[in-house]
Amino acid sequence: MDWDKLRIFHAVADAGSLTHAGDTLHLSQSAVSRQIRALEESLGTTLFHRHARGLILTEQGELLFEATSAMARKLDSASARIRDSEENVLGELKVTTTVGFGTLWLAPRLVKLYEKFPDLRIDLLLKERVLDLPMREADVAIRMKEPSQSDLIRRRLLNIRMRLYASPEYVAARGMPVTLEDLSKHRLICQKPDQPQVAAGARLVQELMAQNVGSTLTVNNYFGVLQAVLANLGIGVLPDYLTADHPQLVRILPDTESGEVPVFLAYPEELRQTRRVAVFRDFVLEEIQAYRRHQSEAGQT
Repeated sequence: MDWDKLRIFHAVADAGSLTHAGDTLHLSQSAVSRQIRALEESLGTTLFHRHARGLILTEQGELLFEATSAMARKLDSASARIRDSEENVLGELKVTTTVGFGTLWLAPRLVKLYEKFPDLRIDLLLKERVLDLPMREADVAIRMKEPSQSDLIRRRLLNIRMRLYASPEYVAARGMPVTLEDLSKHRLICQKPDQPQVAAGARLVQELMAQNVGSTLTVNNYFGVLQAVLANLGIGVLPDYLTADHPQLVRILPDTESGEVPVFLAYPEELRQTRRVAVFRDFVLEEIQAYRRHQSEAGQT
């Protein structure tokens, strides 16, 4: 079977369009179409249903796409191992995590990784949706729950909780709440319970909303909540990991917090030997250890 035709077929199946595949492959639409017809003739079957809005794989096309996808993943893995060496770490690494953890914890620390490996290119994908690592939607994930796929290497990094915080200026101006009932005199800043977030955080927000809070500001991610808290707008529901970088924040109602949320780092088994993955993993583990030391020295758990 012609490898070049398979490569073109995979690009068309992935893009769902001859034009888009041609742009990716730097080929004309007619050249791509000829290669697909030739492949179909050699196999004696139709691989695509042609529609005005694009191409849809036939049953036989689905079978071939599964095979070419597996081949592509293996080739990507082999290419990564070949490019990487003990001395040099270069190339792209796709890292996915939540918007909150990515903006508040991970991104501010990446300068240390780039100082060691300036040729590394990180594509940071901040999404609440869990990307499919075995299908290589990303190379490494940091998620707020244990991955379900059995073919992933995973490492538990830490446990976090959602807690209440305010700025010193807000507390000085509006006073310190002593009981949950006191929240009726304050503004609560949080994500809505039905927005994408960890279940423990949503439950805490639901409990707080039931306290007849005086005023609310809802934001669809923790970065926005933090900015509002720093602007002295109210009391925010925030993950406890941000206190290492924002020690000025005042803990409000210390007995009020969410349940524990586990944080996991995960990557596909096939990337175990990839140097880029290894240096990123080691970097994250070092930063987690530093964070734990800070929390211990600050007397926080």
